Amino acid sequence: MKALRTSVRSHKKQPANHKRRGKPASGSSPAKPSAPDGLAKQKGKELLQASVSRYHLFRDMADVVTFRRNLLSWYDQEKRDLPWRRWVEEEANLDRRAYAVWVSEVMLQQTQVATVIDYYTRWMQKWPTLQDLASASLEEVNQLWSGLGYYSRGRRLQEGARKVVEELGGHMPRTAETLQQLLPGVGRYTAGAVASIAFGQVTGVVDGNVLRVLCRVRAIGADPTSTFVSHHLWNLAEQLVDPVRPGDFNQAAMELGATVCTPQRPLCSHCPVQSLCQAHQRVEREQLSASPGSPDIEECALNTRQCQLCLPPTKPWDPTLGVANFPQKANRRPPREEYSATCVLEQLRANGGPLILLVQRPKSGLLAGLWEFPSVALEPSEQRQQRALLQELQSWSGPLPATQLQHLGEVFRMYEGHRQGTCRGSKRSQVSPPSRRKKLSRGQQVLDSFLQPHIRTDTPENTAQ
Repeated sequence: MKALRTSVRSHKKQPANHKRRGKPASGSSPAKPSAPDGLAKQKGKELLQASVSRYHLFRDMADVVTFRRNLLSWYDQEKRDLPWRRWVEEEANLDRRAYAVWVSEVMLQQTQVATVIDYYTRWMQKWPTLQDLASASLEEVNQLWSGLGYYSRGRRLQEGARKVVEELGGHMPRTAETLQQLLPGVGRYTAGAVASIAFGQVTGVVDGNVLRVLCRVRAIGADPTSTFVSHHLWNLAEQLVDPVRPGDFNQAAMELGATVCTPQRPLCSHCPVQSLCQAHQRVEREQLSASPGSPDIEECALNTRQCQLCLPPTKPWDPTLGVANFPQKANRRPPREEYSATCVLEQLRANGGPLILLVQRPKSGLLAGLWEFPSVALEPSEQRQQRALLQELQSWSGPLPATQLQHLGEVFRMYEGHRQGTCRGSKRSQVSPPSRRKKLSRGQQVLDSFLQPHIRTDTPENTAQ
């Protein structure tokens, strides 16, 4: 007994933003640039600094030393007690330590700390070593990752763990350069974080929090996603990182951005590097501008139209924002909408609720390896659309009657209008979720309700809904 329900869903897909990685090296030894390459990199750095006003630089080494000392002193007193930090402090084995840092950094990408804590704890309890994760299945990884979003992160973690175990003898690469070269999904930031925190490599990092701190302390108002500004920010991070405690310094910079130098309403009075912040000095200058004899405060020597790091003329200083004028918000491309025809196929049973057909997505691409209702790209012709959907369904379940395939509407709009007991000839049984679960969004509640098993009270064998 089968009942077919079809609908159209609107899926918004964000543009891909993949970072290219270099060719994998044959081993995990540190990659050392040749003399000409190192000289070219140094000359490029000097050329970049020569084209920038000293207003946006740390030219005085005393300021760099003060920045390091104040930030680390603040961090030692104010740092949050987080499970991955405890793990690193207590773990003597370098490979396990690096693995613990790697997992935390991947989970924290575009996800708040409060959300990550429980996921991280469960992950490390289930797979405390690289070998444990390497032996897990993708389904297990996706199940534990469920709700954290961006599932490709978990998949790449497992791919990386398998590579370390199968190709690198179970040893994590020891430098930022080799981490980025050898591990799938590891970019410049993650590689620098793991190398500095787990192995003590003196290398800077720039994530969203560090970017905000650097843009404010050096009054960088140009688009931070531009190549020129990005290079400048990484150069600043490399200049500032503490040579004795590089891992703690990088965590301190991230902590400062997350808890004090926040996007809105930053707590400048609590900032340990306030005296070195050009953005804060700009605010003070604005407040004192009406007072006679106000102190001179350094400004960019270049004309705003010429400086590639100042606020652009199209987005001048806004007194109501204060230090939040920096950094400039990047212009995001609107998401692309894709439409697909989706089918909910039920197989009714004499006892218990119906079985619902789910299919697995391809191993690569969006939501790779996850399970979903069968679907096909939306065709301009409804007849062609139904034919394509039937072919997809029959590839999984065998012959199906085309007469029972009916178009019902757009998926979530239909779900939102759905109420318990409104389906003709059916009653929905309640499956009580555990009380400890978080309150679900309205869309998820409706979807869960739609998928809950229900008992049919009508007698016909085949009923289209």
